[in-house]
Amino acid sequence: MSDKTYLDWPFFEDKHRQLSQELELWCASHLINIDHSDTDGACKALVKALGSAGWCEYSGIDPADPDTPLDVRSLCIIRETLARHEGLADFAFAMQGLGSGAISLFGTTEQQYEWLEKTRAGDALSAFALTEAQSGSDVANSTMSATRDGDDYVLNGEKTWISNGGIAQVYTVFARTGEAPGARGLSAFVVPADSAGFKVVERLETIAPHPLATLKFTDCRVPASALLGEPGAGFKIAMTVLDVFRPTVAAAALGFARRALDESLHRVNAREIQGTALAERQMVQGHIADMALSIDASALLIYRAAWLKDSGAPRITREAAMAKLFSTEQAQQVIDQSVQLHGGDGVRSGTVVEKLYREIRALRIYEGASDVQKIIIARQTLAAFEGGK
Repeated sequence: MSDKTYLDWPFFEDKHRQLSQELELWCASHLINIDHSDTDGACKALVKALGSAGWCEYSGIDPADPDTPLDVRSLCIIRETLARHEGLADFAFAMQGLGSGAISLFGTTEQQYEWLEKTRAGDALSAFALTEAQSGSDVANSTMSATRDGDDYVLNGEKTWISNGGIAQVYTVFARTGEAPGARGLSAFVVPADSAGFKVVERLETIAPHPLATLKFTDCRVPASALLGEPGAGFKIAMTVLDVFRPTVAAAALGFARRALDESLHRVNAREIQGTALAERQMVQGHIADMALSIDASALLIYRAAWLKDSGAPRITREAAMAKLFSTEQAQQVIDQSVQLHGGDGVRSGTVVEKLYREIRALRIYEGASDVQKIIIARQTLAAFEGGK
């Protein structure tokens, strides 16, 4: 059992401790021997299982109670716990939240009732279609267009690296409507997968298999009622959703790191060299200390950001960026140390730490690469300095 003493920190309430305990029991009985030979099928089954158990209710607002905000601490606890048990389960849960997040936060009552009940129950998969090949993390440079034509919008362009691409039933799509240059000219739309003119043109394979795809929109016509929020509000919507979910990416990295430490503790206590357990070796103890320090420091940054958001902070851009940058980078180091402590077994295909090694790498890239997080932190810090003069 991983360390749970952090749940006694003042960031948490009794409901969070109960959530952690209940989810831990569910994971132990439901996330055993997941079949990774069919990634699409596994993700669909995991979303259905998570929805049936009620865990996806945390990933979006209840349409019957839209004034109740998302509990970001709960989202982080869920992602941390799922990631520690099974990376694909974390992915399945996270994409339900990210894909439907804009509908939860900015959707009309009609949009919420049409989709949120389905995504919360696991009956429909969702996706967040923001990234483009030429713009990457530079969202303001997006070129996909949405042109108003009577009572419709007509979408043209491509999106790539879209998680759940090809298996989702609904996509939150960002396109340029041209109200102003740059970021102020983007809007967001709810696009069902069966829309005419929508096509999955490529499935993307990665070192840790997940459903990813390139999407193409060719004169894809959606009603004006598919617009999320106001015209030109797409950048604000995207950044608000990412503000909420970036700490959860950090939490997933924390879950991977905790699992790596757990595996390492078992390894160094069981493995002997010259009649002495590895755990007795001073250099090994140094590695364990570094890993434990990185994990606790990451948890403090993650749950500070989540607590601030849950306490009513309108934006947590700086805190979320700090949590994501530090936690994903540190998790990479923790897992690398774990591989080293496992020796040859650490790079044997299919072992826990080998899978963790492949899983963690993408978290330093998606939802804002590490270098982008540094830019965000620096700009926020400089702006606070200028404002305090």
